[in-house]
Amino acid sequence: MIKNKEYYQAIDYDIIVSTVSEDDGGGYMAYYKNIDGVMGDGKTESEAVADVKNAFDCYLDVALKNKDAIPEPENLNKAKKINISMAASKIKSLDIYAKRLNTTRSGLLTMLSDKLLNGDIELHPKP
Repeated sequence: MIKNKEYYQAIDYDIIVSTVSEDDGGGYMAYYKNIDGVMGDGKTESEAVADVKNAFDCYLDVALKNKDAIPEPENLNKAKKINISMAASKIKSLDIYAKRLNTTRSGLLTMLSDKLLNGDIELHPKP
């Protein structure tokens, strides 16, 4: 999978928003739960969230340029069941193919989706 800026911007990171005491200037502070040091603030919660998202964009530019590891939420790669409809004959063919590769149907579909998302398989629409 190509992990570029758009990839990381599409991840649903948790953003924590808290109030800032009046003694400290008031308003709100926001930060990413999984990204140390990326913070923003504002007079309102929405301003603080917009500010932290802007800071995250700057963080991504630097981290990608320097080839730094960018943390991802732990639940990002958690398996999730899906329900798809497909002709029974195709399912049988997939199961046979998966067995040849010593994997399951889910394993085969995961391998194929990884290849597609990494750009190893290109799909061209028919004219």
